[in-house]
Amino acid sequence: MNKRNETEVLIVGAGAAGLVLALSLHEIGVDCRVYEAVPEIKAVGAGINLLPHAVKELDELGLVPALDQVGIRTKDASYFNRHGQHIYTEPAGEAAGYHWPQFSLHRGDMQKVFLDAVLDRLGPGIVVTGHRCTGVDQDDDGARAHFVDRDGQPLRSVRASVVVSCDGINSALRKQFYPDEGEPIYAGLTIWRGVTPWPPFLSGANTARIGWMSVGKLMVYPIRDSIDEEGNQLVNFVATLERPKPDSYDWNVEARLEDFFQPYADWYFDWLDVPGLLKKTDPILVFPMVDRDPLPTWTFGRITLMGDAAHPMYPRGSNGAGQAILDARCLTRCFKRRAVTAEALHDYDRARVEATAKVVLMTRANPPDAILREVHERTGGKPFDNVDEVISQAELREISERYKAVAGFRVENLSTRASFA
Repeated sequence: MNKRNETEVLIVGAGAAGLVLALSLHEIGVDCRVYEAVPEIKAVGAGINLLPHAVKELDELGLVPALDQVGIRTKDASYFNRHGQHIYTEPAGEAAGYHWPQFSLHRGDMQKVFLDAVLDRLGPGIVVTGHRCTGVDQDDDGARAHFVDRDGQPLRSVRASVVVSCDGINSALRKQFYPDEGEPIYAGLTIWRGVTPWPPFLSGANTARIGWMSVGKLMVYPIRDSIDEEGNQLVNFVATLERPKPDSYDWNVEARLEDFFQPYADWYFDWLDVPGLLKKTDPILVFPMVDRDPLPTWTFGRITLMGDAAHPMYPRGSNGAGQAILDARCLTRCFKRRAVTAEALHDYDRARVEATAKVVLMTRANPPDAILREVHERTGGKPFDNVDEVISQAELREISERYKAVAGFRVENLSTRASFA
């Protein structure tokens, strides 16, 4: 490391990408430090899925036991129309033949697992909070990141050999290099999310997708087991409806039940009381479904982008955090081979930009819930007598397998592929 630089790798953002990158760099002996904008890292958000390709990388870091303490190993995924009629079920995680589980868990629990591991392995001073990055400049020997506090007052700038921007969809560094990009692209869909105690349903470890956007789509799955004496689980729901573009994008707004409840008011199924689940949830969070167009490059000299700063995608394939984890592990492999250099950043760019662009575009066009779209359109949203007369099991499997192939977690490929790092 150049003596003028305070650390080899400066990581902007303490989300999944930044923390997994810190853990991975520590494994290969590369010095790093993480700078986070919020003054205190707290559990925020709702449920999240970690698919087997991401868990494989986390297993390399020894994190699976900690994830088992806070999450549920997903067993299967099911699809139903808005009338509660079963369309398709496929096994998930180990039940599907993977060597690694799929986890359903709370986003805050996932982040805490990563953060606790970073603080334990790298030391308590490695994550610096209350530092919002406003920009970076660079020279031949390194880069300097500039910060302000929560009130916008300047803080001391920090030099590093390279800077990795993991600061999310509204990344300041992405905006620095793409100043004309504009705001995120709205999909015409709004999402309401929440978690609440609820009795186990279906297999007790199922990810269920129901309905379709125009009439109400719901994704529901458990994220913690046996949370009380009644044996309830903590259950996460994601309700999605077509809505006009909001006046502003805000990811931290609480919603009212009446804002979205009506389309789900008669969804009483023999395996799930949807109105009861929604009514019991407090708080409910609302999010615009947005992403950004893929970029031609993430890397500019000694600066690169990662995770949602590089490739934000719709939350329709349970794959955003997973791709961020793959980014972190890939960059670590590049540093391991080429040292902490601009050349390593460009190797990472070549490996990940095209791969993630395909995932972003597939998530727009044909994510796993395309199964619901096909059935809804072919039936006109009406009940069916026999799903096999609407769509074949082979076609349903093909929709699912096509997404897995693009996203990089088909069973046969993942079992033989080396770790990203």
